[in-house]
Amino acid sequence: MTSRVVYKGSLRTTCTHVQSGSTIETDAPLDNQGKGERFSPTDLLATSLAACMLTVMGIKARDLQIELSGLSFSVQKNMLSDPRRVGSILLQAEIPATLQTVEDRVKQVLKKTGESCPVIKSLHPDITVTINWAQWD
Repeated sequence: MTSRVVYKGSLRTTCTHVQSGSTIETDAPLDNQGKGERFSPTDLLATSLAACMLTVMGIKARDLQIELSGLSFSVQKNMLSDPRRVGSILLQAEIPATLQTVEDRVKQVLKKTGESCPVIKSLHPDITVTINWAQWD
């Protein structure tokens, strides 16, 4: 079992990772009757894309003996209605100065690795994903 999710009332859940016991809480967003005080389930979907990309890029960087610490993504999730769903995810890469001088070949390998992570391959094809690597282009 991966996790256990319990409805706590007031449009909130507590999600527990079974193996580690770590928890996160969710809340419905403001535009869907919630308080927006925690990640919404769709926020987690978009955020998990960035986390997955960074994780597999970190594995590749370790294999290449490159320190990837500090690389980050700002995540923007855009919702559609009828039916209500995630319509697009925009990721803006923020490259620390320590990675600005990485060889172009290595940059391409890392970008390709991130862009083929398990989460991106699991998203419905109707969800538009845009990844802005401007600092590495």
